[in-house]
Amino acid sequence: MTAVGMQVFGLTAEREFSEAVARAAGVEQSGHEERAFEDGEHKTRPLVSVRGRDVYIVDSLYGDADRSTNDKLCRLLFFIGAVRDAGAARVTAVVPYLCYARKDRRTKPRDPVTTRYVAALLEAVGADAVVTMDVHNQAAFENAFRCTTVHLEARPLLVRHFAESVGAGSCTVVSPDAGGAKRAAALRDSLEHALGRDVALAFLEKRRSEGVVTGDAVVGAVEGDTAIIVDDLISSGTTLARAARACREHGAGRVFAAATHALFTADAGDTLADTALDGLVIVNTVGSSRIPQSLRRRVVVLDAAPLLGEAIRRLHTGGSIVELLSDPSPSPA
Repeated sequence: MTAVGMQVFGLTAEREFSEAVARAAGVEQSGHEERAFEDGEHKTRPLVSVRGRDVYIVDSLYGDADRSTNDKLCRLLFFIGAVRDAGAARVTAVVPYLCYARKDRRTKPRDPVTTRYVAALLEAVGADAVVTMDVHNQAAFENAFRCTTVHLEARPLLVRHFAESVGAGSCTVVSPDAGGAKRAAALRDSLEHALGRDVALAFLEKRRSEGVVTGDAVVGAVEGDTAIIVDDLISSGTTLARAARACREHGAGRVFAAATHALFTADAGDTLADTALDGLVIVNTVGSSRIPQSLRRRVVVLDAAPLLGEAIRRLHTGGSIVELLSDPSPSPA
């Protein structure tokens, strides 16, 4: 059934993804125009009327070969402003990967708090709400905004995958550092519910000094288990590779890693080619073009479009986001 009064636009370079989100929400993606000028400036506008409509703009803010993170952010800001000026009743930015979310506090004197600055920019151009997935620090994300925020989790997707693939043996969910223990515990609890049996929990020590990460002590038992290392994102891959080696050294039978946002920066492909990992599970909040060629046969990509589309549909109709997140295994569209 088509949702009356709702429009979904996709600014992301992964057009198939935003089209799938729109279909899952119950509408076809609306058209827009982007025009580049010779000096590098650009304009973007909707090609259909948005007056009085509930507008959702899908754009994942990661850099790719065509556009930098900053370029994507700028385009999103300008498009929000354009639809607001064109009379949209409500504008929601649906940002599967939210840029600058890792810099959410001051760790050195005079540090910027860029999460708060991005929030101010989105609100200034007229965003009424922001939807995202698995930010680095959910509390910091929610506190940075004054408009409505919706924080979705990839956990239901990961649970469905591992409940089907982990088999009958024992398993342990592992956080690569103490700071991610809450995320790992939530996945453990959901996986226990889905499997109908106990799932253990472990985490690694982690020390970072001048960009160098050390520490390989495992708190918890992984010997003989299938270890599932979970994190919010993969950047250089050093954290996951370190965790995988530690799990192997402590006797884990199989080692898998799971993360929502796969940025794969620098030499991540070489780093994660480590034989300690049996497989890697990611979500398509970041485009598949960033997956290194050396990892493509070892990576399982889960589709977030049905989850995002259903969230949009519920926001438009007044449905429950809490119930959506509590579903341990949402079915794909």
